[in-house]
Amino acid sequence: MTLTLCCSVTAQTSHTEVDLELVLLVDVSRSMSAQELELQRRGYAEALVSEDVFNAVQSGLLQSIALTYIEWAGTQEVVVDWQLLETRADFQEFANKLTVSFDDGLRRTSISNALAFAASRIERNRYAGLRRVIDISGDGPNNMGPLVTRERDKVLARRITINGLPLMVDDGWNAFFHLPDLDVYYRSCVVGGAGAFVIPVYGWPDFADAVKRKLVMEIAVAEPMPAVVRVQSPVRDPKDCEVGEKIWEDFIRQRNIYLP
Repeated sequence: MTLTLCCSVTAQTSHTEVDLELVLLVDVSRSMSAQELELQRRGYAEALVSEDVFNAVQSGLLQSIALTYIEWAGTQEVVVDWQLLETRADFQEFANKLTVSFDDGLRRTSISNALAFAASRIERNRYAGLRRVIDISGDGPNNMGPLVTRERDKVLARRITINGLPLMVDDGWNAFFHLPDLDVYYRSCVVGGAGAFVIPVYGWPDFADAVKRKLVMEIAVAEPMPAVVRVQSPVRDPKDCEVGEKIWEDFIRQRNIYLP
């Protein structure tokens, strides 16, 4: 009886080993238009079924990764839950799930809450990755929830790397909240951990290629990389990590809006 119980518990608590546990955190906040939300889903789907990404997985020790796709704003929604990806069919299935439907973003931006949520999903899944990475994209700074640096440091303390894909596209849809140096904000306030990097996106036509490049780097890279990979981005001084909160306060003050 004791032996049976022991074996049963061991089976329940076993984890599948993979090269990488990867959370794709994708911005769907109010500043994103419906067209941009669809472009993001299709861009990730296109990248995931590319030959480059599949070859990157094949280069790993275990030739497998665990992946989940989460859309975030003030709250988070798991679009595709954890899935083991080993074959081309696995990647195609994941991509298909991304493009079934598209929803409009209706909320403010909380990078800090998104990072905390993603870390908890990593800690509670059934995989054991040689590396654990949160990959967050977004078009603005944190403007609600805990301070982003506080949550970032909590995530890094769990030995989870954070990479960033700041969307530097200024399409005028929500100019008040546009931060020209968003790549610097991500570099200074969001990313961190072993091999962390930032890849800015300057135009929507470049989005799918940037996502593919980022995924290949995350999946295939085994040695530590520089803290930031600058792609067409000039070197600037680090920015205020509370700039998003200050922009939001200015927005509320200028419009005489009362928030409890």
